[in-house]
Amino acid sequence: MEGGDLEAAVAAQRRELVASRALDSDADYAFQLQLMEAVRASLSPSRPSASRSPPAAADGAWLVGGDGDGDGDGDGRSLATALMLDEMERYAQEHQDREHCEAEFRRMRQDLDRRAGCLSSAASSSSSSSASSGECFRVHVKGLVSEEWIKDEKVVVAGLGVAVCDFKDNVIIELKKPLINDVLVSDLEAEIEALVQGLHAAVCLDLKRLNVLISDVRLYNYVRGIQLPRQSKIAAPLNEVTMLQKKLTQFGATLVGPNDSKYAYKLARDAIVSQISWPEETNHGKSLKETCVICFEDKSVTEMFSVEECLHRYCFTCMKRHVEAKLLDGVMITCPHDGCNSEVKIDSCGGFLEPNVISIMSQRMKEASVPVTERVYCPNPRCSTLMSKQEVLEYSRSAFVGAERSRARNCMKCQFFFCVDCKVPWHYNMTCYEYQMSSATATAGDAQLKSLARKRLWRECVKCKNLVELAEGCYHITCRCGHEFCYTCGAEWRNKKATCSCPIWNERNIIRDGRRRY
Repeated sequence: MEGGDLEAAVAAQRRELVASRALDSDADYAFQLQLMEAVRASLSPSRPSASRSPPAAADGAWLVGGDGDGDGDGDGRSLATALMLDEMERYAQEHQDREHCEAEFRRMRQDLDRRAGCLSSAASSSSSSSASSGECFRVHVKGLVSEEWIKDEKVVVAGLGVAVCDFKDNVIIELKKPLINDVLVSDLEAEIEALVQGLHAAVCLDLKRLNVLISDVRLYNYVRGIQLPRQSKIAAPLNEVTMLQKKLTQFGATLVGPNDSKYAYKLARDAIVSQISWPEETNHGKSLKETCVICFEDKSVTEMFSVEECLHRYCFTCMKRHVEAKLLDGVMITCPHDGCNSEVKIDSCGGFLEPNVISIMSQRMKEASVPVTERVYCPNPRCSTLMSKQEVLEYSRSAFVGAERSRARNCMKCQFFFCVDCKVPWHYNMTCYEYQMSSATATAGDAQLKSLARKRLWRECVKCKNLVELAEGCYHITCRCGHEFCYTCGAEWRNKKATCSCPIWNERNIIRDGRRRY
């Protein structure tokens, strides 16, 4: 039977069921009217004999009982009809969805044919059609298993992401699908299921030449035949992968790094997020909620921040506190997740940080990218721009001759001339030694700093010239530039050993919990 004839038959049957249901309703209504008339007649006082009332009542009782049985049959018929109608509506919806999917695949297939035709024409015009015929479609796959929190309950959820791309890595189709963790309990099984779904999508699109990009080494070894599976729950889906490969004319697998599978990774994370969020009524209507794993509060998904590299998610409030704490420590800002070193990008923090904090964060990230011994700050108090020694040297060479020999530098931002060794405005007609020995040229701020350093017993690192304060701990100091020295006399430590005879520690500095501050 053709699809159109089948739909017509289903529609006709549905109309007949609706009509029969309406007919049953009319018959029940007529029966009820007759019953009410019979009961009213049996209770009428104009009956000639009262002795006949009990039989009439009995008849009435019998009629009511009969009506109850009739109602039971009618209810059964109505229930069966309703179930059949529901089943037919479900079938019609499934048929409609299937037709929609088939139409979507046909559209994609036509689009692929059009692209292939354009590519073939361009290749033939450039006399490289043979090279073009060797191009493969790329399938990015990724499966993830993750521990997440839903309200106060810790759950394990899984998801997969698939991106089918053309020769130029333009996305043709993308899939993201939650996985039932009762069946898929390991990340390897999720990776294999992602590969199966990716191959199924490619076969449905009638693609014949594929190159699958895999980020899991174990799956790559299985696909390439380097290693054979020993577990049956892994061998079964891998056999399905082998069967799908036979439907292709060319198949290849490439092992890629985590950064090369970001797109499929994001799709898999989206599939996981869809399982840990839930709808909830608010004053502004329905909103999707999600639990922040730091504060364990239920937040709207619009108030959740996703780290760009690893896609771990936290609420804006917790991320703001995390970023501000890292800025105070002067260290690189990374993902709060335990063991994750993914960098938090500046341009992604605009939703929860003030502009001045973003500016400080940008400065901190630039500082982290320049080694401590290579950092140069403009001594102009109104500038203080961070530069590396190499880049400011290259810039100064273009400004004047003999920059490297004279140690004079030109700020890349404010054009201020300064001495790179003394870190002060350029001392004309004086050597660095003469300037440092001349107290007349010292600024009031420098004098105050030196006085404060002597009073607080601060020690200057001989390598980077930064001042170090011992708050607590032993006298072995490791500066942030890496130089190790004795805090008491400044002598260098070599190979984790002191070169002086000073005491290594004092009891008053080590009996309290804390850390050194630099």
